[in-house]
Amino acid sequence: IPLSSGMILLTWQKIAPTALLYQISPSLNMEILIMLAILSTVLGGWGGLNQTQMRKILAYSSIAHMGWTVIIALMNPNLMILSLMIYIMTTLTLFMTLNLSSTTKIKSISNLWNKSTPMTMIIFLTLLSLGGLPPLTGFMPKWLILQELIINNNPTMAIVMALSALLSLFFYMRIIYVSSLTMFPTNNNLKHHWFFTQTKTTNMIPTLTTISSMLLPLTPILIIMS
Repeated sequence: IPLSSGMILLTWQKIAPTALLYQISPSLNMEILIMLAILSTVLGGWGGLNQTQMRKILAYSSIAHMGWTVIIALMNPNLMILSLMIYIMTTLTLFMTLNLSSTTKIKSISNLWNKSTPMTMIIFLTLLSLGGLPPLTGFMPKWLILQELIINNNPTMAIVMALSALLSLFFYMRIIYVSSLTMFPTNNNLKHHWFFTQTKTTNMIPTLTTISSMLLPLTPILIIMS
């Protein structure tokens, strides 16, 4: 499917089921919820390991992130909404950048180095944020969810969720590692094109990149709000 359609599937279409989950959260069964969440994180991390298509990788990433969103629905529904919002912002940033640079495969990112270095760096930064690597924004919801699990006397679940997150982080890091190693040599490194034709999308990317990678210092404020 086109990248724009994939972006809608992985962002907009998650709002309705999450809103329903938020409303019925008091009546949900804790054991079933935890089991589904763990299965989602493991399946999403395991399924994305051998993928080379960015759309498939992001689809499995979406499954893993929904596991993190679901497991906290009963304990702290507001934190569930925060996790979904950060995921949507990060995924929008990544899809807009991939769509603008016409990048659909891992090997295409290597070619992007010679076309636009900033676009490549935005992709790398957003991938690391999706993986939950500190000090990026994506670390915030995972940190808060693990803390909430421990507060509610579920340290075992917190350990399992943290270990399952390593699967997703591995294939994000692999994308960056492989793309860096297979970068085509060039003699004009200082002559990269630093921007594409200016459109509404290109104007939104810097703002979304800032939101998806630099909000970790606001964690205390968001804890109070949740």
